[in-house]
Amino acid sequence: MNKHSKEEEKPGILNLLQSKCPRCRIGDMFVKSNAYSKGFMKMHDRCEICGQYFDLEVGFYYGCGYVSYGIATAISVASFIAWWLIIGISTEDNRIFFWLIFNSVLILALQPWLMRFSRTVWLAFFVKYDHDWKIHPAKIPERTNESQKNNW
Repeated sequence: MNKHSKEEEKPGILNLLQSKCPRCRIGDMFVKSNAYSKGFMKMHDRCEICGQYFDLEVGFYYGCGYVSYGIATAISVASFIAWWLIIGISTEDNRIFFWLIFNSVLILALQPWLMRFSRTVWLAFFVKYDHDWKIHPAKIPERTNESQKNNW
């Protein structure tokens, strides 16, 4: 059994959380593994394992803003419910304002991770897992413009 087969057995959500290539679930999408280091958004052009292109077309990752918004909203709802169950919400004191401050700090602290995770999820919408990626070559994107790459 090679080292890649155990990694492929992990469910897709774990690979998304680790910013792995959605096609092979092994290769890293980002150059740096730490979301809180300088240059944390620098992506590889292609997967080092299966050769999947990560930049499918010009402006491809603009759509990940919708994914990031949805995930941030889900985190806010979850933190509100947790705050409500643990501390409580009342109109007679400032607990709701303390939750707003807590939630704002939480979302700001998670922002680098959210940006990377939303890119990974957005790419996974368009590039599906291929169990036989070793025998199927990666498709070359049709609508790329090298002079406009990373020009946003």
